[in-house]
Amino acid sequence: MMWQDFIFMIGSSLSIVFLAPTLRDASARVPLGTSLPSMVIGVVYGMTFLSLGMGFSAIGSLAAGTMWALIAMVRSPIGMSITGRLFRLESPVLFASDLRRWLTGSSSSIDADQFVSSGADADHQYRSAADGSAD
Repeated sequence: MMWQDFIFMIGSSLSIVFLAPTLRDASARVPLGTSLPSMVIGVVYGMTFLSLGMGFSAIGSLAAGTMWALIAMVRSPIGMSITGRLFRLESPVLFASDLRRWLTGSSSSIDADQFVSSGADADHQYRSAADGSAD
């Protein structure tokens, strides 16, 4: 067993510790230009260490690459894609609610028609607002 194997593993472990707050912070936004290359580097280093027989270093680097992959999925500024909705870590209740809504295919968008009262005057106001014309 090489002592260098442990040094590389300790370095990867520290990077995981330092990245954990970013993953937990719901307001954090990490550009994909940062997270994806870091993820690839972690995976490539992990495979390289594995080919050299440095198992501890490989595990540490693959774990760091996985952490960057999670950051890319959850904390990128892309917005609320399906991945963002499914893997949002703000609250287990929000996660369960989003998962249920996604699986049932229901939408959270609000239909404007539900706010218009019935009647000819309301219908005229709604159509005027929809086409941009003024009264």
